[in-house]
Formats: sequence, C-alpha cells, structure tokens
Amino acid sequence: MEKRRESQLSSEVDLHSEGKAHGYLRVPFSSNSAGFGWIPVPIAVVKNGEGPSVLLMAGSHGDEYEGQVLLMNLLRSITTDNIQGRLIILPGVNAPAVAAGTRVSPIDDGNLNRLFPGDANGTPTEMVAHYIDSVLLPQVRYCFDFHSGGYSCEYIPAAHLVAPDVPDLRDEAIGFLKAFAMPNSILIEGLKGGEQRLLGSCRRLGVGHMSTELGGAGVFSLDIFRAAERGLPRLLRHVGVLKSNGEEESAPTSTFYLRQAGTGMVYATATGVLEARCKLGEDVTAGEVAGVVHFTETPWREPEVIRFKQDGTIINKRSPARTKIGDNLFALGTRIEI
Repeated sequence: MEKRRESQLSSEVDLHSEGKAHGYLRVPFSSNSAGFGWIPVPIAVVKNGEGPSVLLMAGSHGDEYEGQVLLMNLLRSITTDNIQGRLIILPGVNAPAVAAGTRVSPIDDGNLNRLFPGDANGTPTEMVAHYIDSVLLPQVRYCFDFHSGGYSCEYIPAAHLVAPDVPDLRDEAIGFLKAFAMPNSILIEGLKGGEQRLLGSCRRLGVGHMSTELGGAGVFSLDIFRAAERGLPRLLRHVGVLKSNGEEESAPTSTFYLRQAGTGMVYATATGVLEARCKLGEDVTAGEVAGVVHFTETPWREPEVIRFKQDGTIINKRSPARTKIGDNLFALGTRIEI
C-alpha cells in the first residue's frame, strides 16, 4: 500500500498568525488506555511582521536537559516586540522520551534524530519526524537543534555542525558557531547516514542548521547552560530574527575542533567495567592507553587494554563505567584555526 504523504499531526497553534501562542501538536496514538487518543508535543510560535523564520528544537533525545530548559525559558520570556519574523519553538519534541528521561521513546523505541524524513503512516516518532520534514522545515530559513551527550556520554561544552562542502554554506554555518560562541565548536566531516538525521532534511530543503552538545552524563550542567543561555540571543540576532537592544556584548572566542566521522572514535573491545585512564578535554597521543576493561565475572583475568589510534583532544567520553563490546568510549577532535 502506498504511504500516505499528508501528515496526520494537527496543531492547536496557527503557525502563521501574528502574536505569541502556545499549545500542542497532536500525534494520533491508539493505546490500551485511549483507543482514539493523541500524544501532546508542546509547541510555541512567536510572530511579528516580516523577517526570517527560525525553528528551535530540543528534546529530540529525552535525557538531554540543558537545551530543553534553554528553550522553555526562552518561550516564557520572549515577547512579540522582541521578534522580527517568526520563531517556532519545540522544547520537548520527542515528548514520550522527554517524559521518561530516556534517549529514545518508550512508546516505540524511536530515536527521533535517526528517523528522518519520517513516515506519515509510521510509528509516533516517525510521524513527528515526517511533520518536521514536510510541514515545519519548508517554512523556515534556519533550524537550530539543542543536544547534550545524554546518559551514555559527556561532551566538552560545544556547538557543532556537519561542515557543508559548498564554500558559501560552510561560511554561513561557521558564522552560526561563532555567533553562538560556546567555549568549543566542532566541525564534523565525512558523516555517513546523515540523511536519516535532522541535518539531512535541512540540507535537502536548504535550511541553515546548527546543533549543540551541552555537556551530558544525564545531568544538568549549570556552567554549560549559562554559556548557552548567553549564546542563544547572539545566535538569534545573528540570523536577524531577534531585534538588537543596543547593549549586546561581543561574542567570546571559541576553540574550534575538526572531527572526522569514522576516525578518532574509540570503542570497547570487551564487556565489563571501564577504568578510564584519560579525562574529557585532555590531549592524547596514538598508542596511549585510553582505559582498561575489567572482567567482573572472572576477576583473575588481566583486563583488556584499549589504546588511542591517533593523536587528538578528547571531545566525548563515555559516562557509565559498565560497558560492552561496541560501546563508544571516547571521540577525538583536532584543533583547527578558523
């Protein structure tokens, strides 16, 4: 049977009306408790005349908290007079995962940022991805998606993006990073499977895109949050949707890193308890011991030694000590001048 292309989601908020409004996207879902029910996804829209349209998202993964709080604070505090154009804000876009505090939805195991462009007749998470791809993104010029490391890992405080190959688009994207100006900025090259992520839909539809990694480990990092809180108004002014108040401070300097997807990743080669030998943000060299995995069921065995295969700076580190074969333990980046 041919897939239905029209989204089944409905919005309680008119995306085109002037002013400020909030409500829910209704995701149809039939369950044991509600045969004809729907899942509420909070949405807010602020519109004031002509100007760029910008989509702000957080909560694609429910265990990433800084971005959710960042956008909830924004939607409560922003006024129509502050805006020139339109903001569409989804502070908890994968609502079931947000409610459960889990990376994926407990309803359908849906990882929203791996399901684009979605499916109008699919699972609830696929339907949300389809709505973003088919309804929201075609209406906006920019999309900024706020992530953290989640329960399983922790990042240096950073904004990041997959570097476009086209020079003008690359320059525009680097401009986002410099305006947001987290302590660190990460350019990713060589990513595979990007078409299944939000960035793939943004690329296909010509929408400028930037994301973040605001800490992680399933906790709320106040220092990293404050840096993002200062950076968001700069970013929104940079793209022209937030009016200047005449009192803006200059963006601080950000340290740039290049991460080549598929390289610089260190994976567990045994199952057990990880004794990490390096810290987040530390410079390491090829051959250096990254950590050892201890075997709790056979504690008399020598632990498995895991080494770095290249030089770099640790930009990502696994949080739980318990690990298994195939888990990502570390990711390395190389400092670059931009």
